[in-house]
Amino acid sequence: MRAWLVRFASLYVFDVVVLLLIGWLLPGVRVGWAALWAGVILAVATIWLKPLIHRGFLGMARRSSSRRTALAEKLVQYGIVFAVALVIWILVVLFTRVDVSGWFWGYALPPVALLVAWAIYDLVDDRIEARTSALYDTASRRLRGGRGGDAAASAPSSPQAAQGRRELKDGLTDEQRRLFDEL
Repeated sequence: MRAWLVRFASLYVFDVVVLLLIGWLLPGVRVGWAALWAGVILAVATIWLKPLIHRGFLGMARRSSSRRTALAEKLVQYGIVFAVALVIWILVVLFTRVDVSGWFWGYALPPVALLVAWAIYDLVDDRIEARTSALYDTASRRLRGGRGGDAAASAPSSPQAAQGRRELKDGLTDEQRRLFDEL
């Protein structure tokens, strides 16, 4: 549950920024405050619907892949990726108050912007999710009545604390290190 929440939260914030940029850069799209709800729709669609739609389109394309050249197959794959982004964009427009006018500026170009955004997110998602996870941990500690970010630095030294610090350096516990040494 925690991993899902972290992924959703980080993707939501990223999507809101992307939607605001799309609304700011493209003259046929008005986003405004609708970005908050559209970010939810876009994050949900990206996490759950995008893989399903992509798999469906790939299944249809595989039926005729033997009759295509390598270049045509690559073009079909690019077309599928664009079609998935287009479907996701249309869902965002239908279920939110994002205002779209014109087929090129409103429906053809925003999916391209989504593709660029997804590529950027794919490059930085590990760092974004790690930072979001750290913020989640800090917030949950504070809600439980624990200390915030510097709690480990001010905690008294103990064997368990020393072991925890060793874990942070390589990510392995003493038992895991022993198991790897035995291999």
